[in-house]
Amino acid sequence: MLGPGNERPTVDTLVFIPAWNEAESLPGVLEEARRDLPGVDLLVIDDGSTDETAQVARAGGARVVSFAENRGLPVGIAAGYRQALEGGYEYCGRLDADGQHPAAELARMLELVRAGTCDVAVGSRFLPESGKDEGRYRPSAERVVGTSLLRLLIRLRLGEPISDATSGLYAVDRAALALLADPYVSESPEVEALMRIADANLRLLEVPVHMRQREHGESSFTGRRAAALVVSIGLTLFAGELLRRKRRREKKRPRLRLPKLG
Repeated sequence: MLGPGNERPTVDTLVFIPAWNEAESLPGVLEEARRDLPGVDLLVIDDGSTDETAQVARAGGARVVSFAENRGLPVGIAAGYRQALEGGYEYCGRLDADGQHPAAELARMLELVRAGTCDVAVGSRFLPESGKDEGRYRPSAERVVGTSLLRLLIRLRLGEPISDATSGLYAVDRAALALLADPYVSESPEVEALMRIADANLRLLEVPVHMRQREHGESSFTGRRAAALVVSIGLTLFAGELLRRKRRREKKRPRLRLPKLG
């Protein structure tokens, strides 16, 4: 569990789940995580939910950090990694709360990180080995166009191909935690994370994974939102120096205190 003060946790891995009004999907996500990720601590980052997300998370065996208001996914992601960093964990995983990410796939990615194969494993639903079986993720036509453009932008900025730049399925070691726990200054935290990892010369591995179709909520990669997201990611990739300067200024300000675990 999370140790008080500087006390090290009794397990070495924290898996966090950013969640906003996900009371409907969380029971299944947590049940699967307890089954397929034994021996890890589970943490839900409740991003100002107005439903029963926090109560459902606790009932499902997770610890909870709750924000008083909705702060957005970039803040929730940074908070999850910061809890792992400050809690003394050696490894950290991230699952989404909507049920798209099978916990068994994260378990496989964590094994790669523990074995020293990479510092960061990112699950990709678009690699050929990800499969085409029934029930697997099938992108919309808009997402196919958007991800094709994103791959080009990523290759131009990072010098290497990334098939799934917006994936939320991550497994990381302690070398990556400090980088990923810093506040994000864009609305594309996954892409900003890839920039930080590449610029720090950490070992990044894309892993083909099975992702399910979304059961609850609505994808951000539709219609005008898809176009806006591509523009936002492009700005994130090619305004890197401005983003880094802003992040350095943010570091000099007093850090926002995290809510206590409940």
